[in-house]
Amino acid sequence: MAEDVLAAVRTAPGRTEIRSFPMPDVPDDSALLKVEVAGICGTDVKMYAKPPFPDPVIMGHENVGTIAYAGRDFTRRHGVVDGDRVFVEHYVGCFHCEWCHRGDYRHCENTDWRTNPDARRYGYTSAENPFHLWGGFSQYLYLPWNAVLHKVPDGVSAELAGIVTPLSNGIEWALFAAGVGYNSTVLIQGPGQQGLSQVVACKQAGASQIIVTGTTRDAVRMQLATDLGADHTIDVRQEDPLTRIKEITGGKGVDVVLDCTAGAGVAPVLLGVDALKRREGTMVIQGELAAFPDFPMKKMTEKAITIKSARGHSYRACELALEQLASGRFPLERLTTHTFGLDDVDRAIRAVGGEVDDGVVHVSLLPWSDKKIRNEASR
Repeated sequence: MAEDVLAAVRTAPGRTEIRSFPMPDVPDDSALLKVEVAGICGTDVKMYAKPPFPDPVIMGHENVGTIAYAGRDFTRRHGVVDGDRVFVEHYVGCFHCEWCHRGDYRHCENTDWRTNPDARRYGYTSAENPFHLWGGFSQYLYLPWNAVLHKVPDGVSAELAGIVTPLSNGIEWALFAAGVGYNSTVLIQGPGQQGLSQVVACKQAGASQIIVTGTTRDAVRMQLATDLGADHTIDVRQEDPLTRIKEITGGKGVDVVLDCTAGAGVAPVLLGVDALKRREGTMVIQGELAAFPDFPMKKMTEKAITIKSARGHSYRACELALEQLASGRFPLERLTTHTFGLDDVDRAIRAVGGEVDDGVVHVSLLPWSDKKIRNEASR
């Protein structure tokens, strides 16, 4: 292996620099991953524009690669050997607190950067911390003893495995949080990579009506939603979405609302409250808004609506996502529309944010390439 590692480092709001880090000495209970793909999502866009702290950070929390070196204790603990392709979850739990013992390490304080200034989470941790390589926008990634790995099934490429995070979120939010199942009626708001993943999860679970809302600029994504199994798509700029939802459901409304929008303000939540069925519907929201003026509390309680937060994924959801990819049942390769090299991290993030390029669904960063490789939005 090389003596130095190249990485794209966020040094200020909307600014990235390529820096060189020394190859870390890996203890026996740790490993080193050669990063093949680092996916980019809407959270990266927000963190890039408004970093939560000023330290330099190697972003990238949707990481797939091969084990370049694994210490003896790491191999024994994780059952992997050099050359294995794995998906690495971004959570790094302590594995001795109550949350970790329950299997909910995503809630562990050890990985919660919002409350713990010394938290470890891939794509969020300062590059000044020991071992430096805490993000996937790098040629290599450091794996401590408490990293959470999933072996990638044979036949699933690294780039396809790069969408495990949005797909596992789709499974977690739709199936586990909202309880979507056989004959459910579902409204999915926003046809981005997360919304499209929800379509797949709901279709696989047996939902009878899947409705996806978007805007005129989402035409390509809306068509992809249909191809992945959505029964209806609604352009909220061209028709009244609530009227159309009522028409589709025979006036009953939907069982579940999944809010996968970004920057849409209060409108999706208000629509969701109205679109849910008369009693005991469920809404899963991301909670982007710091405040919600005039929230319709009375309507929500009268309809007995359950609101849940869209908060990450579980180990089981990641395993199911990998099985879904391996099954080939859905043309999920169509979600991987754009790939960029390490020198183009800034453009890659802005592409996800809609500032540059067209037809973007999911962007993959390939750290070992030095240029933009492909734009297949039209395929």
